[in-house]
Order: sequence, then structure tokens, then C-alpha cells
Amino acid sequence: MNIPKVIRKYCAKCNAHTEQKISIYKAGKRRGSAAGERRHAERKKGYGGQKFPKLAKPAKVTKKVTPIMTCTVCKKKYNKKGVRIKKFELIAA
Repeated sequence: MNIPKVIRKYCAKCNAHTEQKISIYKAGKRRGSAAGERRHAERKKGYGGQKFPKLAKPAKVTKKVTPIMTCTVCKKKYNKKGVRIKKFELIAA
């Protein structure tokens, strides 16, 4: 799916239609020191193996892509609902 890098869309902060830059959300680096990571490691430790069974065949064949709209006037960011798609491409239009 081809999507333009810049579109005109309503900005709630500016209360007007403005040009918005589109980028794709990327998850940050996971921290091993985070509470959930430590808890998961603790439960996996010792005999008994994996905390949850590792799936032999994943149920989904695509990942959800979350587009982020950034207003060029006020720099406010809006997350759009994620779309499940095989190929997501930003094009200059």
C-alpha cells in the first residue's frame, strides 16, 4: 500500500486543516531492567523451560503498522489506528 509522506488533515490543536507528515511507529529498544522483563526472566529461570509455549506456527502472517501524523504547524503528533498490511510504503507525492 502506497501512502503519501505529506497529507492535509484536520489538526485538533490548531483547529484547522494543516499539512501533516506521516511516519511509521517503531517500538523502542527493550530494557532488561524493566519490571516486566525481570519478572518474565525470573519465571523462565530454572527447570521447566519456557514461561509460555513457543508457537510452532504463528497465527498471523502480517504485522500491524501504526502511522503517526505530525502537524507541520504545531508539531503535535497523532497516532492512527494500526492497519494489518503486508507492504506499507511512504511515497513522495
